[in-house]
Amino acid sequence: MENILECRDLTKRYGSKTALEQLSLSVESGKITGLLGPNGSGKTTLIKIISGILNYDGGEVFAGGHKIGIESKKIISYLPERPYFSPGMRVSETIKFFKDFYDDFSDDAAADMLKSLNINPDDKIRTLSKGTREKVQLVLVMSRKARLYLLDEPMGGVDPAARDFILKTILNNYNEDAGVIISTHLISDVEKVLDDVIFIKNGHMVLHKNVDEIRSEKGKSVDTLFREVFAC
Repeated sequence: MENILECRDLTKRYGSKTALEQLSLSVESGKITGLLGPNGSGKTTLIKIISGILNYDGGEVFAGGHKIGIESKKIISYLPERPYFSPGMRVSETIKFFKDFYDDFSDDAAADMLKSLNINPDDKIRTLSKGTREKVQLVLVMSRKARLYLLDEPMGGVDPAARDFILKTILNNYNEDAGVIISTHLISDVEKVLDDVIFIKNGHMVLHKNVDEIRSEKGKSVDTLFREVFAC
């Protein structure tokens, strides 16, 4: 499989603080990769750079062979960690907005996901619970036929009973030739769907490994290894 994402010596600073320092990594198409690390490790900064929201101070980033910019944004579907739609909008209006904005958006896929998640398209965003608002955003992101999906804490506000359903939604609706990056603190919940994991700390990559290799070589789960590496 080709690499859908390549970061080379990526550096990002916020004033005197370095969030990412000469970070190099790659993500293959067709794989779901967990981006894992403690708070302040640089996960969200990295995802925002890849999505084109943040500029960076050094290095290079390529998505689908394109430097981050207009062309890369066409193939990336990004789920931010916080909801961003106006509370006065109806769910159906958010669907129309995405359909008008993205050529690869499928309103049929969105309708199917809303139905499976028991979300009424006529409801206004303000009337929905925090978890349901996050589900709506997930529907919007996964209804695109993107080549790279960036999911920042996709289950952060979702109750434990709904997490498996959210994971099934991701698995059943992403383009299998695409790459998926999931940043999450809920490692034990999400590791069952991961192919690879990347551990980062203080803006540096400390591990990039296949999940099956972790289990066979180290005889432990990703969650256990994470706790050992970061002494959680």
